[in-house]
Amino acid sequence: MRVLLDTDVVLDILADRQPFVVEASVLWLAHEQGQLETYISPITPVNAFYILRRQVGTSQARQLVADMLRILKVCLLDQAVIQAAEALPMTDFEDAVQAATAIAAGLDVLVTRNTRDYRGAPLTILTPAEALARLPSAGQSPIAP
Repeated sequence: MRVLLDTDVVLDILADRQPFVVEASVLWLAHEQGQLETYISPITPVNAFYILRRQVGTSQARQLVADMLRILKVCLLDQAVIQAAEALPMTDFEDAVQAATAIAAGLDVLVTRNTRDYRGAPLTILTPAEALARLPSAGQSPIAP
């Protein structure tokens, strides 16, 4: 399964946001174990740095973003994706950009805690718990990318 983690799910991990970090960390681990092919939107590192810098300082925020970029794949963002986001029937433009990058990359699922924010997005939207429920059980082969 090829998934895009929205910015909040990534921040749950990087900022150790309780209780959300638990499910988000299991998704991250599933990625590291090859059960998921996990992507982020190009706006996620920017937003994550902005938020983390206020919480942990510039140096640690840069390190957390660098760690994220070593592990997760980043979708492409260009004029066509921005225009596609603008055309989506979604209220929040930032969420529309994340959905449009997932669609342009041919991803299967967008994982978010805020599924209502993605109403109108033309791809499968799952919570972290729902995404975890779709992972193969122990002993089964990993989900194909």
